[in-house]
Amino acid sequence: MEKMICRILLLLILTSCVSGSFVVNVTQTSYQAEENHNITLEWTFTTNPDRSIKTLNILCGHNTGQNTSVLYRVHEGVEVSESQDAKFSGRVQSDKDALREGRIRLQVSRLRTDDSGLYLCEVNTDDGFSVGRCTASITAADDQLQPQRPTTKPPAESGGMTGFYILMGVFSVIQVIVESRA
Repeated sequence: MEKMICRILLLLILTSCVSGSFVVNVTQTSYQAEENHNITLEWTFTTNPDRSIKTLNILCGHNTGQNTSVLYRVHEGVEVSESQDAKFSGRVQSDKDALREGRIRLQVSRLRTDDSGLYLCEVNTDDGFSVGRCTASITAADDQLQPQRPTTKPPAESGGMTGFYILMGVFSVIQVIVESRA
């Protein structure tokens, strides 16, 4: 069983590295804000009007380099709020209308300094699999607020990505098990 899980995780990681036709883009690669304010994270992906939303799987997470938290999850077109990490409970709102248009818009409210870090959004459909990345830097209320401005370079990969890929793999393994029993 362990060997099978390792193979599935490896397949997921390799698929994310080589999938070229289906891409998840970020509208802004870097965010700066002050605690207790709000930000809206946004990713885009190509939609196929002939496809059912039931083939849509999304997993958005927050990685601090030390741990990974689920920010938002959609499984087969249905939002799964139970998957959300408690630290984001009641602070993340999604725009369901934008989702139908191929945009994932998540407003994170009442920001905390520990919301700083890497945000990843994995989208998996019948058309492909891809991950978009952006970073956020949240400063304490006493610090001077820096204006939000996009950067042109994507955020650097960090060693903390391993936790996110393991989390994605676990969700995928659960999905395979559930589908095989159905």
